[in-house]
Amino acid sequence: MHIEDILLAPGHGAFFYDDQAAIRAGAETDGFRYVGSPRTPGFPAIRIPAETLGIGLVLSNGSVAWGDMMGVQYSGAAGRDPLFRSEQAAQLVRRELFPRLRNANVSSFRTSCASVLAPVDGQRLPTAIEYGVSQALLRAAADAGKRTPAEVICAEFGLPIPATPVPIYAQSGDAREINVDKMIMRGVDVLPHGLINSRAKFGAEGQTFREFVRWVGRRIRDIGDPGYTPILHFDVYGWIGQEISLDPHDIARFIASIADEVPGFQLHIECPADFGSLTAQVDGYGAIVEAMRGLGTTAKIVVDERCNTLSDIEAFARAHAAHLVQIKMPDVGSLADNVSAILVCKQSGVGAYLGGSCVETDLSARLSVHVAVATQADMMLAKPGMGVDEAVSIVGNEQSRLFAALARP
Repeated sequence: MHIEDILLAPGHGAFFYDDQAAIRAGAETDGFRYVGSPRTPGFPAIRIPAETLGIGLVLSNGSVAWGDMMGVQYSGAAGRDPLFRSEQAAQLVRRELFPRLRNANVSSFRTSCASVLAPVDGQRLPTAIEYGVSQALLRAAADAGKRTPAEVICAEFGLPIPATPVPIYAQSGDAREINVDKMIMRGVDVLPHGLINSRAKFGAEGQTFREFVRWVGRRIRDIGDPGYTPILHFDVYGWIGQEISLDPHDIARFIASIADEVPGFQLHIECPADFGSLTAQVDGYGAIVEAMRGLGTTAKIVVDERCNTLSDIEAFARAHAAHLVQIKMPDVGSLADNVSAILVCKQSGVGAYLGGSCVETDLSARLSVHVAVATQADMMLAKPGMGVDEAVSIVGNEQSRLFAALARP
């Protein structure tokens, strides 16, 4: 099997790229838009539609293996790659990767990733390009071997064929109450994210956030099926550190007090603080974990900001500087590195949450299911978009189809 031709197809992400710095600084909304001047380099406005770039590898058997390149919602923040632009990416891919792809051995996923995605002039490729091209290479290897992408991953990384589904985590976006109801009615495993990304949503001393957590707990009890006890996972975008304190003991006490508001539920708090650099983040989160252990709380913290690439994830996992690590797939880059990131977390005894972004596509979301299931991640994000229904359908159905295929004699 070899690549006979290469196609590029500009496309649309399922949400918008947002300037996190401008939003944190208090940018106001006008309908769905943010008004004011952007603060993050590369953004022409605070909120812009997400661009993607599809790459199709035309194989010698006539099939086409597709992958999608894109950034993440808050591109350019906390050490992430700059804003993704499809035309700039297309120029780089045509110039540097087309020759490599035409010589690639598509029957081996890891080998083809290593050769095609090698640095250019000593510089690593943008992670968005690695992400999309590696998707196409994984699909090509699956096609060549007449296997599912999950089976390719298991074979090449020495993993057993999985038998257990991975819990699905849904995110609400700004339509919190309606989307929480949708999540409860669908019985998702982990909810609701909450998008607590501004001072208004967090509130003075965290009171608005605290009230929302209480409401979610009550709502589950009021309308959920008997015995339904999902994990409660809230992303606070560093606002505990900004509004309460950057002292790890103060942060731990605040999180423990939030857990007390929802007895009977496992609580996850994602991105409690941003300490400003990778080293400071590892040290700070490690101290929060220790302080929480001292308090005896069952709540867990999840790292996101400053934890982007495989090497970043290795630093947090080996230092046990979080209870769970969000592996934000477009930031990690190659799917091979995403697999390695999950395995590093599992080997270190740290939870692996295979995440990503609302700006992804149906194609990237479906392939992420194969990565999550093959590696038996602790949970995976329902994506793309912010509508709940579409994301849960895309990810949930792909997982169901995968296990049906794996069960076939």
